[in-house]
Amino acid sequence: MLSKENANTTNSIILKVKDLEVEYLTIPVIKAINKISIDIYLNEILGIVGESGCGKSTLAYSLLNMIPPPGRITSGKIIYYGYNPPKDILSLSKDELRRYRWREVSLVSQAAQSCLNPVMNIYEHFIETGITHHIKSRRKIIEKAKQLLTYVRLDENILERYPHELSGGMKQRVIIALSLLLDPKIVILDEPTSALDLITQKFILEMLKNLKKNLNLTMIFITHDISILADISTRITVMYAGKIVEIANTDEIFYNPKHPYTIGLLNAIPSIMSDINKVRSIPGLVPSLTSLPLGCVFANRCQYVDNICKKIDPELIDVGDNHYVACHRYI
Repeated sequence: MLSKENANTTNSIILKVKDLEVEYLTIPVIKAINKISIDIYLNEILGIVGESGCGKSTLAYSLLNMIPPPGRITSGKIIYYGYNPPKDILSLSKDELRRYRWREVSLVSQAAQSCLNPVMNIYEHFIETGITHHIKSRRKIIEKAKQLLTYVRLDENILERYPHELSGGMKQRVIIALSLLLDPKIVILDEPTSALDLITQKFILEMLKNLKKNLNLTMIFITHDISILADISTRITVMYAGKIVEIANTDEIFYNPKHPYTIGLLNAIPSIMSDINKVRSIPGLVPSLTSLPLGCVFANRCQYVDNICKKIDPELIDVGDNHYVACHRYI
């Protein structure tokens, strides 16, 4: 069932990405993010979807200015409006960045279960996180930890347990609780349900929606599975080969997709209500990020390709109702 809460694009912008480019300095150079611009609104759940290697996780780490070597942000701005006046996080000092990370924007990374130290119990994880970010009172840290564990539907006795004593879903919820310890305004969730079974996935999604509502959070939910976003996101961004190809409210993406790639993703979703033989994969291969084509990055896989598609890279344009698409021949 699709989300009934549409993104209200008259809301305040909390984060603005403008002309962002990210490269990995390998031989040859990989262009992971190619001139991306997007506004993220206060209290929305923005879904970001695309195939592996499209740049979703690179975008997530860019929002924290945490691109690992040999990667680097080569151009663009990331303006955070939680400060007065707003600041470009790419210009922050190391101390300012340390305060920005986790306090303003936190990240639940992909395969988060592996982020827990196997020789530390959960109590020690919360204490270390709090002290690292200058919370001096251990009592306050644990009081907050108990409150957060309640939010993610875990008993406070979990604090005495070690990671190997917890199930995958329990470890994922501990990581989410840790990400909320310093009351961030934005939480980035990078494939938070990919290693979980379907029942646990559903449980985590419902829990995240409740957290968003109760704590007035802005969430960025990254996934390769567009069907998951139907249940949680208010707006969806579709990425392909380091570029944004479509942005729209969730209902628009599912009921009125414009870009051929988005249509291909939707056609690849199996349904218990329809013939499995109607499920279709997208033909062809993603272009190499070391030698992107001159025109549209999706041209070699698109059934609607024309001469202009092979020569000119389409810009992201508004086709009405805050629905943006980068396609010369959008549907």
